[in-house]
Amino acid sequence: MISVFGSANMDLVAYVTEAPKRGETITGHRFRTVPGGKGANQAIAAARAGAEVAFLGAVGDDGFGAEMRATLTEAGVDVRGLRQVPGPSGIAHIVVDDHGGNSIIVVPGANGTVTGPCGDDLAAIAASQALLLQLELPMEAVVAAAQAAQVSGVPVILTPAPAQPLPEELLDAVTMIVPNEHEAAAITGVTGPDAALDALLERVQEAVITLGSEGALYGSRAGERLRMPAVTVQAVDTTAAGDTFVGALAVARSEGSGVEDALRFASAAAALSVQREGASTSMPTRPEIEDSLSG
Repeated sequence: MISVFGSANMDLVAYVTEAPKRGETITGHRFRTVPGGKGANQAIAAARAGAEVAFLGAVGDDGFGAEMRATLTEAGVDVRGLRQVPGPSGIAHIVVDDHGGNSIIVVPGANGTVTGPCGDDLAAIAASQALLLQLELPMEAVVAAAQAAQVSGVPVILTPAPAQPLPEELLDAVTMIVPNEHEAAAITGVTGPDAALDALLERVQEAVITLGSEGALYGSRAGERLRMPAVTVQAVDTTAAGDTFVGALAVARSEGSGVEDALRFASAAAALSVQREGASTSMPTRPEIEDSLSG
């Protein structure tokens, strides 16, 4: 089982020809709401990629919260650890341009009430083969969850987004960190993925830097280095491509795949997701990923 301790947001997505500049008002050509949040996205991605998944987090007592719970359940995610709190659920305002690029504003809502894993959460984490974490919950909660996994000997995979300073007590409990190129630079203060990877490996055991259309770069303290090229596709919407990559990567690693095979599996999943619109709605199933790899 894979546990995901993280955020659940309703994505409010506006589609535009070009993203607006500061002070500019433009007309979009479409709008939709899609259940998302980096935590929920990774949970759904892992479940669709073939894992048993438990999601631990919070939603509000509004309609968005009910819809997000239903979406996770429909994807096969165990939501017994998804608590309901008074007030609004988290939301993400997303602008997607016609080139597939996006910009995102997150308002935490119920996610901001999470202070750490409770008793049942701790049991789920201890029973897991991996714990996935992101930074859309309060830092104290993320640290507490990582330390709980560390005590139980459970590998921790951290997506450091949105990028922010990372306390040493968190990094001490992290097995693998998976930033994109911009997050890696922000965290390390180093430009260039190879140099940023070196800097990350001074703080964690393994790191994967995702590079969009340039693929992904992996390194470990044991000295292993690997660059995985991306699958060439026409991107429609890159929202949640990184979450799809991480969810699929965790599944492959938990099944015992080696690094190269796990990265190839995750890259195939991410490539399928960017060819579809939305966050949770874009994530491929296990048969789709396997068909892509065999093709």
